[in-house]
Amino acid sequence: MKQTKLIGVTLLLCSVLDFVSQDEMLTPLGRLDKYISSENIFNRQMVARSLLDTLRAISEDERECVSVLERIDRLADDSEPTVRAELMEQIPHIAIFCQENRPSIPFAFSKYLLPIVVRYLSDQNNLVRKTSQAALLVLLEQELMERGDVESLVCPVLVDLTAPDSSDDVKTEAMAIICKVAPMVGRDVTERLFLPRFCEMCCDCRMFHVRKVCAANFGDMCGVVGGEAAEELLVGSAPGDAGQAVTKDLLIQIKLCAGLMLMLCSQVRQAAFQSLGQFISTFAGPCSNTEEGGGEQTAEVLSADEPCCADADAQKCLPEETQPSSRPPVQEIPEQELFNSFHYWRTPVPRIAPELELELELELELEDRRPSAPALDRKQLQELIENLEPHIDDPDVKAQVDVLTAALRATGLDSGLEDAFLEPRAARSNPFSSQQPSQHHSIPSCTALTTLSHDAVLQDVVPQALLEQYLSMTDPSRAQTVDMEIARHCAFSLPGVALTLGRQNWHCLRDTYETLASDMQWKVRRTLAFSIHELALILGDQLTAAHLVPIFNSFLKDLDEVRIGVLKHLYDFLKLLHQDTRRKYLYQLQEFLVTDNSRNWRFRSELAEQLVLLLELYSAQDVHDYLRPLALCLCTDRVSSVRWTSYRLVSEIIRKLSSCSSLLVSFLGELVEKFCHSQKWSGRQAFAFVCQLSIEEECLSLDQFSEHLLPPLLQLASDPVPNVRVLLAKTLRQTLLERGVSTTLHTLVALQTDVDKDVKYFASVHPGSTRLNEDAMSTTSSTY
Repeated sequence: MKQTKLIGVTLLLCSVLDFVSQDEMLTPLGRLDKYISSENIFNRQMVARSLLDTLRAISEDERECVSVLERIDRLADDSEPTVRAELMEQIPHIAIFCQENRPSIPFAFSKYLLPIVVRYLSDQNNLVRKTSQAALLVLLEQELMERGDVESLVCPVLVDLTAPDSSDDVKTEAMAIICKVAPMVGRDVTERLFLPRFCEMCCDCRMFHVRKVCAANFGDMCGVVGGEAAEELLVGSAPGDAGQAVTKDLLIQIKLCAGLMLMLCSQVRQAAFQSLGQFISTFAGPCSNTEEGGGEQTAEVLSADEPCCADADAQKCLPEETQPSSRPPVQEIPEQELFNSFHYWRTPVPRIAPELELELELELELEDRRPSAPALDRKQLQELIENLEPHIDDPDVKAQVDVLTAALRATGLDSGLEDAFLEPRAARSNPFSSQQPSQHHSIPSCTALTTLSHDAVLQDVVPQALLEQYLSMTDPSRAQTVDMEIARHCAFSLPGVALTLGRQNWHCLRDTYETLASDMQWKVRRTLAFSIHELALILGDQLTAAHLVPIFNSFLKDLDEVRIGVLKHLYDFLKLLHQDTRRKYLYQLQEFLVTDNSRNWRFRSELAEQLVLLLELYSAQDVHDYLRPLALCLCTDRVSSVRWTSYRLVSEIIRKLSSCSSLLVSFLGELVEKFCHSQKWSGRQAFAFVCQLSIEEECLSLDQFSEHLLPPLLQLASDPVPNVRVLLAKTLRQTLLERGVSTTLHTLVALQTDVDKDVKYFASVHPGSTRLNEDAMSTTSSTY
């Protein structure tokens, strides 16, 4: 029996070896042909996975490459979904290969691969569809598809998948992929092919999942096409007279409120509220950038009559007015930063010349006088009302039914009854505006039609209904009925909304901001803390001092999770304050040394980095009196990363004090006493670090260094700890000797005969690529 089994195993092994040897005899194309028609599903999956390797093996032969691509098309017809999904996972990799070898196999992607991707987008199997969608996004991100192919082949398929006869799952998937593809294909394609269907899906009361996707991506879609195109389609069929502002603005509010914010399904309302602030920001005008937002008070140059120290060298301590700042003033924001993702969620609107603005105002005034035309089908309004009426017990739904009912009546009004429905613009003029009220009429806010809990806050930048819905996000009932995180979403988007409204409309947001700043959830307060400097930039120094400084002060005393937000942007906020207000914070900086958790070393590291920036905001005397003690304390931190950042801070303090000899001498003497003469070897090593950094960064002159720091530095040559002598050797050999400080030669000769081989090496050889940062990395691990 055992012999029989042994013979069987031997025969099986021989057959396997024969099988392997047969495969080795085949060409790559031959192996592909052998397994592509195998009845074993696993073999066909392996064929899909090996396609890229096969192409690489025959890349020199154009005809064989084409043969492989033809077999890919054959494999794409496989009846097994797992094989098709495996093939689709390989398509992006194969496409990249084809792109790299384009001269030898031109049109490979568009002829052989793209049709498979397009076909699989509507595959019956969910796994295959999902894989093809992921592959499509990769191909677009890598710019492997021609724009014409995307427009003519891909986009129509995606739109067809959202047709009424498609299943709900397919519609939801297709709409999600459309929203992701839209930013990649740009405004023109999105506006022509995607936007009509997107707006249709937004208002389809029967498909909750599709509406949820639309609501979540509403702001992004409007950001792609711009506000005007979105507005025209969101009001349904464009009116016969597209310039009629009254009807369009009214219906924008109705559509946005009814179609998104107060849908019956809580998930849709949740997604809509999450993107509401982002959508409001797309109403930003052409002048809504940070220059309009203010921030006039930058890092001011100290006045010449303010002494920085009380000795005869006082005048030398004042910074020169021509001294360049380490950070550019607010007015000199780089062009690429003017339109970053914080400022806009859409393509920036170009500036309009003053004379063109006047022409546009006259043109709009004429358009407002043109006869009105219905912009929304009455039947659509009636359907919305009928769908909402069964849920009339919900206060939000009841309010919306009132809005829709009023809108239904409004569609039947002719121009003769218009005055009875409209209120004069003067009645809602901005109390902060210096302009005279215009004589033409405008629409009332939705507060004239509904009973919302918030008082009407007047402005004319965004539809009032949108703003009121946004302000309602701080209502405690919203957290219970919509989303427990709704307040945090409100806080996250508030700077963008403030930028859109402009500082003249800050009164609209002030109460909401103060409510959020005192929210019981620390995550809400943390969100505000991380963005308070951006809001200060928008509001300018006067509003910041009046309304933001008290909140900033409360954040300073909050939990560490909140304090880290203001700490990370401490310089950005303080530089916007008036000099007198800014100086008051000198007394509070030491509070950052105390944390809820002493192991939170990153908090202290961030403090050291911010102190480096703060040096330019204060006089040399203030730096010596208030920032110097903090720096010395951080230099003795038990975490090496904090200490290393602090050494840089100390070197920058030396630079700041270098113009005032009395303060400089006092500080350098303190460094020698505390560090060079320290009982701990890490302190003596820190002294060598600071000396090296001060010279390499030119924080003080060689004469000043030679007089005050070099003698105690050379004394470290006899230090008992090798790590200290190693750093000393590096500093003398690589930093001082290069700059012609010949007094170090005697000490270097002595270090070249040191008992430690590393000390001898760095005292004798000058590694060409070794700089301060490499030195630090080679020693900080031993100083933790």
